[in-house]
Amino acid sequence: MDNNNNIPAAEKIEQEKLTFIEDFKRRLRQTKTTRWIRFAVVSLLFCGFVVWIGNPWIAIAWLLLLDIYITAYIPWGWWKKTKGPVRAVMAWVDAIIYALVLVYLIFAFIGQNYKIPSSSLEKSLLVGDYLWVSKVLYGPRVPQTPLHFPLAQHTMPVVGGKSYIEKPQLAYHRLPGLRSIERGDIVVFNYPQGDTVLTARPNEDYYMIINQMRQEGIDNPAEYIAMNPAKFGKVIYRPVDRRENYVKRCVGLPGEWLEIRNDTIYINDKAIADADNVQYNYIIPVKAIIPAEQWESIGVRHEDCGDIPLQLEYVPFRFYDVPLTAEAKKIVESWPQVDGKLIREADSGLFNIGGVYPYREAYAWTRNNISKFWIPKRGVTLELTLNNLPLYRRCVEVYEGNKVEVKNGKILINGADNPYYTFKYDYYWMEGDNRDRSLDSRYWGFVPEDHIVGSPMVVLTSFDEEKGVFDPKKYRWNRTLANPNPDKSKAAEKNWK
Repeated sequence: MDNNNNIPAAEKIEQEKLTFIEDFKRRLRQTKTTRWIRFAVVSLLFCGFVVWIGNPWIAIAWLLLLDIYITAYIPWGWWKKTKGPVRAVMAWVDAIIYALVLVYLIFAFIGQNYKIPSSSLEKSLLVGDYLWVSKVLYGPRVPQTPLHFPLAQHTMPVVGGKSYIEKPQLAYHRLPGLRSIERGDIVVFNYPQGDTVLTARPNEDYYMIINQMRQEGIDNPAEYIAMNPAKFGKVIYRPVDRRENYVKRCVGLPGEWLEIRNDTIYINDKAIADADNVQYNYIIPVKAIIPAEQWESIGVRHEDCGDIPLQLEYVPFRFYDVPLTAEAKKIVESWPQVDGKLIREADSGLFNIGGVYPYREAYAWTRNNISKFWIPKRGVTLELTLNNLPLYRRCVEVYEGNKVEVKNGKILINGADNPYYTFKYDYYWMEGDNRDRSLDSRYWGFVPEDHIVGSPMVVLTSFDEEKGVFDPKKYRWNRTLANPNPDKSKAAEKNWK
């Protein structure tokens, strides 16, 4: 890349006497025609990229291209003049850097592979599925945290520590997509309540921990956490696009009214059918242990059923508490070990099914019964009241960056006594197909559009994590290149609209 290679010493001395402008013109004259052609092609592609991104500040990077291809003030190819191990090592470094840049661009604007870590979408998606998620479908989101390692979400592998540099932070901007989110889509998004994380408990929801502490009578949970670093670790903040990735099914769209009555979802007062693979937890009274092989025959994970039935002091019988599809429920009812009628966990009264968003006792909501509410839509104005503020405050304050206060019974937004607020984002309501074992919108509320990552297009491969390495059932051959959303058929799509 250096245009000044093999220049005699006397000529170099003369060049040092040149002014910057004179030296710049000399470098332009000495550039070969082939390099000018390559530079022109790369410049056109880069200009198109800047226009597509819609951020003119990125155009500054064109100066680097000018130096790489034409002026060569920075000795980019210095290592090519060396010999021995330095040259060999730098050749590898050069190739790795090019590969990382390519991976960065593909992952940012085209798609990315993701692994399913939990059973919240069983049986549509299984634990151990590796997905290819398209970012083109809804439009690729321009990286809000542009300086990050492309192969890590927020933590560097092996060495630990942040995999990103917090500044600069770019404003949310999404490029045109093929279509918008539809009901029934399986969507990958950044965890909405993942902005605040406790380093000693990174897999737990900070806000749920705060709420639990309040219920236990701790007046100032944030202060309590700060005073107990050994138990909670440090409190850290993560930018939107560096938060954990979640995957759920979209059941509620912007501007719709949603209600849940006894697990049935109503959209604008009309019931929508469950996906075929939706599961609910059932209390299964038994008179004998059900072997693992029997559970496995209907696709129940060992993690979901356990080795032996449960025995509680306040329950006069032994039972399993297991998620089942409608089809699996019929099979279990015929098993000889079953001793009585199967009961929905939510109807059994054995467990607390409250503690859902927005964590207010006055709402009296549970995971299977949530009163009718409106899903915010971009450009629509809503009157905030003391009654609905708990439901929408996080949208207005955290996701859209406003200051919300309540003084003398009045709601102030950015200091102004005006409770009418116009939303700048679309919001979505997401739920898992494994309804009673899914941490979803019922527990953390709405998903803003700037958190949307993409939608899975295909299952690349799948491994059963409960099987040993040499178990022939470890690799799920039938999942390779499978449809990740079989329930969104044409018939289901019509039924859900």
